[in-house]
Amino acid sequence: MFKAEFFDPDSWADMFKEGGIKYVVLTAKHHEGFTNWCSKESFNWNACETGPKRNLVADLTKSVRAAGLHMGLYHSIYEWFHPLYIQDKANKFSTRRYVDEVYYPQAVELNTLYQPDLIWSDGDWEANSSYWRSQELLAWLYNDGAGTAGKLVVNDRWGNDNPAIDSGLHHGGYFSGSDRQQADPTLLQHKWENAFTLDGRSWGYARNDNFDAYLNITTVLYEVVSTVAYGGNVLINIGPTHDGRITAIFQQRLKQLGSWLKVNGEAIYGSTTWHAQNDTAQHGVEQGVYYTASSSLNSTVYAHMMGWPDDNHLILTQAVGSNHSTVVHMLGCSVPMTWAPHASGGMDITIPPLSPKQLPSLEGPWVFELKGVQWAGFDHNSNDDVSKALYS
Repeated sequence: MFKAEFFDPDSWADMFKEGGIKYVVLTAKHHEGFTNWCSKESFNWNACETGPKRNLVADLTKSVRAAGLHMGLYHSIYEWFHPLYIQDKANKFSTRRYVDEVYYPQAVELNTLYQPDLIWSDGDWEANSSYWRSQELLAWLYNDGAGTAGKLVVNDRWGNDNPAIDSGLHHGGYFSGSDRQQADPTLLQHKWENAFTLDGRSWGYARNDNFDAYLNITTVLYEVVSTVAYGGNVLINIGPTHDGRITAIFQQRLKQLGSWLKVNGEAIYGSTTWHAQNDTAQHGVEQGVYYTASSSLNSTVYAHMMGWPDDNHLILTQAVGSNHSTVVHMLGCSVPMTWAPHASGGMDITIPPLSPKQLPSLEGPWVFELKGVQWAGFDHNSNDDVSKALYS
């Protein structure tokens, strides 16, 4: 059934760019072993010899890069049904024919041909990194392999000797952890990624799904904002149809995401974590506040208000303003905002009555730019000038 006869890589790339996406990751091969490129290492089980009869990886890579976006490739380490892998597993991985004859040469071929900016490795959990030859492959990629040295980013799924099996968070250029990885309350001291699905139930296209299976835009933006507030990136999965289309509901979500990012992108792209990640965020998807900050030393802080307060007062317990220098405004809204110190500490921002035309969007989150604020936990008695600069 997989023919991809309507696959239009240029329209896909345009759609991703309009959605505010900065990097794209295509499944080059999943666990069934079918390669979406013309692989010499996958005889008669690839997209050029059967099914679509075209090189899907090459075509999308060309279109994505022409659109000015970064191209990444997902590549499954293991295969459910390959007889050589099944035999290696039966031998308790004392043999390594599958890796030596299939996976490793295939990985070299894939990265030599397409030189991806990112490799999303998966399927590592049944054997250790020595069996998979992970260190050898990564050394080649990072040092002199395939022209990827100096630009490549990889995730953390390279073997089950990673101490936190199925949740990673140990090796890798960034941590992909477990599927749908969530913000850690202790703040990871390493770049990480939340890979989640627009279809809340499936990593592929499920033609029997009803409308309630799909995440609404509020939930999508909650995932984006909460992840970035904790120092992560988001990788948003959409499942194309067997004939190569991206269905209307996925297109709509991408358009909604792109519209929000056109207004609020400065609080997301190139941002960094602030000293507090959230403010009353325990109330859920449609309530609470998340913080991001600009990456400059004298940072601007952004407060992402997930839900609209009933009394039009946004209380920030983690931010402290100065009567002389603090300025607050809502991104995308020209109406001035006022604030005052809150009785119990922090800031009380008064949101004036606004018409729908004055709002940047009718659905949240709404983002407030805070200039000249300090963290509530800042030690004002400190003589450390660097500390003072970082806390401003």
